[in-house]
Amino acid sequence: MDQIQCYCQSGLSFSDCCQPILNQQTKAQTAEKLMRSRYTAYYLKQVDYLINTHWPIDQTQRTSLQSSIQQTHWAGLKILQSNRGGSSDQQGEVEFVAFYIENNQILQIHEKSNFEKYDDCWFYINGKHLPPIKISRNDSCFCGSGKKYKKCHG
Repeated sequence: MDQIQCYCQSGLSFSDCCQPILNQQTKAQTAEKLMRSRYTAYYLKQVDYLINTHWPIDQTQRTSLQSSIQQTHWAGLKILQSNRGGSSDQQGEVEFVAFYIENNQILQIHEKSNFEKYDDCWFYINGKHLPPIKISRNDSCFCGSGKKYKKCHG
């Protein structure tokens, strides 16, 4: 039986990457792993996980998050830079680009996110939005297909 590749495009199978974190069988060990699991939660529309991994936890965000998540098709994640936030660290920073499709347009969120560890659990704190990155026709496609952008989504 083929294993599904993880939606965060780590190169690992879903069962070896984000699934155990989303199912609360294990904790994200680094800020980058939390970032990847949060992307996967967006992809899978798991609002509770997103709220529970955001600090401070704000239940008032549920309605707007639920509405936004239903209208978005997440298409790829690219980690640009990460100071991973290892097991002994209390803070981490991850710069990423998340690609999504809305109204037949490919859009992106380019963000430098801040994470902190409380009681041995990583949380998303906030992020700074950055200008979109340029994708060249000959770059690998953001969706993880292995094709060049021009032959896939370009």
